[in-house]
Amino acid sequence: MGRNREFDVEKALNAALGVFWSKGYEGTSYSDLTKATGVERPALYSAFGNKEALFLRALDHYYTHYLDFFPAALAQPTAKAVAASVLRAAADLHTRYPEHTGCLGINGALACSDDAQPIQKALIAAREDGETQLRERFERAKAEGDLPQTVDCAALAAFICAVLHGMAIQAKAGFGRDKLEAIINQTLAGWPS
Repeated sequence: MGRNREFDVEKALNAALGVFWSKGYEGTSYSDLTKATGVERPALYSAFGNKEALFLRALDHYYTHYLDFFPAALAQPTAKAVAASVLRAAADLHTRYPEHTGCLGINGALACSDDAQPIQKALIAAREDGETQLRERFERAKAEGDLPQTVDCAALAAFICAVLHGMAIQAKAGFGRDKLEAIINQTLAGWPS
């Protein structure tokens, strides 16, 4: 008869998420994970599988609980309001937690060895999905007359994502919310009209 799990899986997942967010996938060791979660390695393996499986589960948790602003932003009435909402919510997220600034997806994908290619591919696919959703929303705005017919919606979505990713890197490097807000204001000042 197996032993009952002696730890809160949700709390352990949140703790692991914080470590991955702070150190990236490759920068996180099992020692980091056991220290943060308070759970020994065999129990972590039993609950989550290997480090890759734990990261993917933490990534899913991150998208569900921390990027929940994205669907709400896509529902904004104008394309500019969509961009403003996404950028401001991301700036808040990137700077809200001093112990793990920036973005889990960006922090985790910047430097990956060959062994971490599955993680890097998962992070790239998630970012591509977000960019696709933005492009589709901008295409709808263009069809509705909210964006000029000359706008390249794919390029506009890629641009907003580039700003988002740059803000994540800047936050990780120590930029505060005020600096990110200035970047957002400059981005929105050039909005196509």
